[in-house]
Amino acid sequence: MSDVRRPGVGEGLYHRLRGDIIQGRLAPGAKLRLEQLRESYGVAASTLREALSRLASDGFVLAEGQRGFQVAPISAEGLHEIAGLRLLLEEHALARSFTRGNLEWESQVIAAHHRLDSHEERLEAGDRSDIALWREADWRFHQELISACGSAVMMQTHAEVFDKYLRYQMIALAFRVEASRAEHRALCEAALARDVSGAVGLLRHHIRAGVEHALQRWSGEKGGG
Repeated sequence: MSDVRRPGVGEGLYHRLRGDIIQGRLAPGAKLRLEQLRESYGVAASTLREALSRLASDGFVLAEGQRGFQVAPISAEGLHEIAGLRLLLEEHALARSFTRGNLEWESQVIAAHHRLDSHEERLEAGDRSDIALWREADWRFHQELISACGSAVMMQTHAEVFDKYLRYQMIALAFRVEASRAEHRALCEAALARDVSGAVGLLRHHIRAGVEHALQRWSGEKGGG
């Protein structure tokens, strides 16, 4: 069946490619050859070009003119830049969200934390079979923390930056599971207590420690060949 007769195939392909880049299945710097991708994803070349162009606009892919497309590379400088941008956005949004949040918001934060904690409990026990579900739960929890900020633009921008930050964590397999689980629990408690300064301090540590851990893992893997 042609792509024309499959509604939403372009949107679905975009999210599949984005997820494969974030999770490292499409490696940083890899050439994205249309013929190979067409066979792997089962779509037409024109649909692939559209999805790849969209990912290039998002910063996950580099468009190389006549040479085609390439997965965006990663670097220590890039991680520091993305982490700094995430922290800037999330700090501001947390303060707004904690001030405006109501009981429904509290319920959503608690539910998101419960789901994340369940995945992190399994990770802590050594079960990594549901990494993609953990990734989504981590994203959802941090989104719920800022969901009462009152700005759809801020929420969308944060989601895009968060995915770029998480890409580094996934590629380095840098899961600070025990520490991260405790930090998420403390962030949830700070949200319910409307403790903005405490939450901001926790968030800064959470992100900076994550960056350091990812860089250490990444450096070790590169050093080990």
